[in-house]
Amino acid sequence: MAAIVSAVEPGSIAEELEIIAGDELVSIDGQKLMDMIDYQFYCKSEFLTLEIRKTDGEIEEIELEKDYYEDLGIIFESAVFDRIKPCLNKCVFCFVDQQPKGLRDTLYIKDDDYRLSFLQGTYITLTNLTDEDKSRISRMHLGPFYVSVHTTNPELRVKMLRNPNAGKIMENLEWFKENEIPFHAQIVLCPGINDGKELDRTLKDLSTLGDSLLSVAIVPVGITQFRDGDILKEVTPEIANETIEIANKFDKVCCSDEFFLLADKDIPDTEYYGNFSQLDDGVGAIRALLDDFETIELPHKISKPLSLALAVSYAGLYPMKEVSKKLNKIENLTVTIYPVKSNYWGKNITVAGLITSDDLINTIKNIESDYVVLPGVMFKAYSDSFLDGKTLSGVKNKTGKKFVVINDQYSLKELVDFISNYN
Repeated sequence: MAAIVSAVEPGSIAEELEIIAGDELVSIDGQKLMDMIDYQFYCKSEFLTLEIRKTDGEIEEIELEKDYYEDLGIIFESAVFDRIKPCLNKCVFCFVDQQPKGLRDTLYIKDDDYRLSFLQGTYITLTNLTDEDKSRISRMHLGPFYVSVHTTNPELRVKMLRNPNAGKIMENLEWFKENEIPFHAQIVLCPGINDGKELDRTLKDLSTLGDSLLSVAIVPVGITQFRDGDILKEVTPEIANETIEIANKFDKVCCSDEFFLLADKDIPDTEYYGNFSQLDDGVGAIRALLDDFETIELPHKISKPLSLALAVSYAGLYPMKEVSKKLNKIENLTVTIYPVKSNYWGKNITVAGLITSDDLINTIKNIESDYVVLPGVMFKAYSDSFLDGKTLSGVKNKTGKKFVVINDQYSLKELVDFISNYN
């Protein structure tokens, strides 16, 4: 792998230097680059010498002067320029391992790379962290990281991750503490395995790590219909209630939204989530959406009748019921909610990011509305592709529907703007 240019920012230094997609950034000041961490580090200078391999294979050396913190404006094909550190675990709850064939290729990639955790917020287990990795992390004082802890019981963690190195979790996290490396922790709760007393033990151990521990997110295990004959059990309302009670005994610990929905409890107030540091793990996403919606000014009336069908996941029903009540007070606007049943994955999968095109089609094919509103999280980033590889264009052809896609999963301003400007 190499530092291949995907695009350049308009008006940037890179554009001025005529760097184009397909070019390779070979080095900065003679330093070879392993990843975006190196790129960002070596770019912090007023004088740079770039070595560029052009698309025709010719090597150009460019000397330039810029402001110290000014970015070159290069967008790369990947955040990692060498080989991604693969996951060496075989976790009993791994979602990748319970996917069928035929989905997007990227959904089958299992990485466990500390660099992607730092750059993109992906979760790592630390089972493949080497002394060389630790030296670089300490030297560059990287962080925060996002660590999949699951349990601090060494024997149990080895069993859950099916990796003999998994038992060193507290040793690695204590190294983080000693070197003042901040991290967020994640626990995938598997009933009968790491819940109850084991969860209490894990949270007690994590609470000893001081300021290095920024937050703990507890999320329920996801079980699809493609997994069978193993030890995993679904989170019941009783287990959800117990988990919330245990979590409430500790600082910095939050349960994901699904626990509150399963326990039939109200979503907590804003204060519960602190700085919403693990939103992408479903911790506080509903509260963030509702809080943002309260700040948006709604029109009293629109110029002509408009009917909207909100296609939502079952997890999205809670906030969208509140939202639709207020939207339906707008004169000439009719909003109806249509939850999309996950026939593809099974009843335990209730999030919008896993909705397939066929499940969406089955939900909306017979409805009557001017537009169907979809959350952008249904699609691959920067595309209209569902996780099954089919596209929104294909859904349009099969249903004849018109769509509005809301790209910000934590705000409905885009939807309100569409409603306000409809004429």
